Amino acid sequence: MSPHGPARSSTTGRALVVGEALIDVVRRRDGTVDERPGGSPANVALTLGRLARQVDLLTWIGEDAYGAMVRRWLEGSRVDLHPGSTGAPETSLAIATLDHRGIASYDFELEWRLPSSVDVDPSTLVVHTGSLATALAPGADMVADLLAVQRRSSTITYDPNVRPAVLGHPLTAAPAVERFLMLADVVKVSRTGLAWLYPHRAPEVSAALWHKRSGAVVVLSQGAEGASAWASTGRVDVPATPVEVADTVGAGDAFMGTLLDGLWAHDLLGAARRAELRAIPTDVLTEVLTRAVRAAAITASRTGANPPRLTELDGEV
Repeated sequence: MSPHGPARSSTTGRALVVGEALIDVVRRRDGTVDERPGGSPANVALTLGRLARQVDLLTWIGEDAYGAMVRRWLEGSRVDLHPGSTGAPETSLAIATLDHRGIASYDFELEWRLPSSVDVDPSTLVVHTGSLATALAPGADMVADLLAVQRRSSTITYDPNVRPAVLGHPLTAAPAVERFLMLADVVKVSRTGLAWLYPHRAPEVSAALWHKRSGAVVVLSQGAEGASAWASTGRVDVPATPVEVADTVGAGDAFMGTLLDGLWAHDLLGAARRAELRAIPTDVLTEVLTRAVRAAAITASRTGANPPRLTELDGEV
């Protein structure tokens, strides 16, 4: 990789991110409370926009003050809101409580569904989803139906972003997660998420089994331990970027968005490139993961979900 990051692909096209946009109410140990726009898929879309990719967010927010806050936030990073995304009766909330290490735990006040009709831009190379959007009825079934259609023309990527407070019990949550695994070409999952879903085995074993079962590129994010990935070409491991953590809000989403940007830069997105993506060379995968880890570290070094812009990540426009 050059000192200025990967060469930017000449491939045109768009990304569609499907999932919740909401207000993160962050409660800190010193008693202060912040209200900021967020939501895991929305943070992925924001990351892509800040990395100069054309991206649409298909979400479910209200025409209220919080919804207006979300819209301004997205516009500031060149994210387009997909038509029909403002039909919710009110904008959802995620209440994050930070511990002494800056690690967040979550409670939610939300509703999730999709508009009754969704027209996807034919230039869409990749559709990303995950988190609450793939866990909550009735929206989860609607998202699965959309992915089943869209994978005929687009790469499908998925981050379950496992939230035990929403998913309930691992025995019932795992099959729901695996349904989306089988639709995906790339899956990113945290070590803690896999440990919760499959407590009887090591996360690395679960990640390898996911790859073997689905054929997808499976990426395991491991926080201070870096990241690992499994593809048909083998396993790769990259170290973490040392950083003083302010909080972890949005760091995994910055990782995911930068992972997509890296695959895009190597012209590996779109259904026509599915075979090439799944057989990604290990040196390319290492390069892409290293950059994604760096983006996560930058995000974790500052408060809130604030992913880097292209100039911060690569020093170029």
